[in-house]
Amino acid sequence: MKTLTVSALVCAMIALTQAAAESHLVKREAYCSEGWTESSSRCFRYIPTLMTWAEAEKNCVLQGGNLASVHSILEYQGIQKIILDNSQENQSCWIGGSDAEEENVWFWSDGTSFGYVNWCAGEPNNWRGYQDCMQMNYSGEKCWDDIHCSNMKPSVCVKRV
Repeated sequence: MKTLTVSALVCAMIALTQAAAESHLVKREAYCSEGWTESSSRCFRYIPTLMTWAEAEKNCVLQGGNLASVHSILEYQGIQKIILDNSQENQSCWIGGSDAEEENVWFWSDGTSFGYVNWCAGEPNNWRGYQDCMQMNYSGEKCWDDIHCSNMKPSVCVKRV
């Protein structure tokens, strides 16, 4: 009788575990709203419209987010995949890095900490004194570059859920 009871409990636990796992999968699929892609437990969205950095940031804010911050190489690669999947190329895009407030003090527009970096060799260089905004996928190296904020580029937004 004890063996039968233990067997029934084990079967019940397995069934509940599978149900919980399936429920978790359903929730993961709905984690990000339509048009947004989950990566690194956040939601990202590629915006193909060419805008200045400030216009792109404002557009992201209107959608409940900010220009994307990047915190690891895996996250960077995930964002690159989102750009490639949506544009069919590894184009340069605005992300949320800026040092407009104070030269060489970079911050993310979403307020997260600025720890991971992926600058191209010799960057940021503030060429001609006015490069305060960050683009990703720059050059053949597909790294970060500081650039004039008035340039027109597509962008990547991020939001927490």
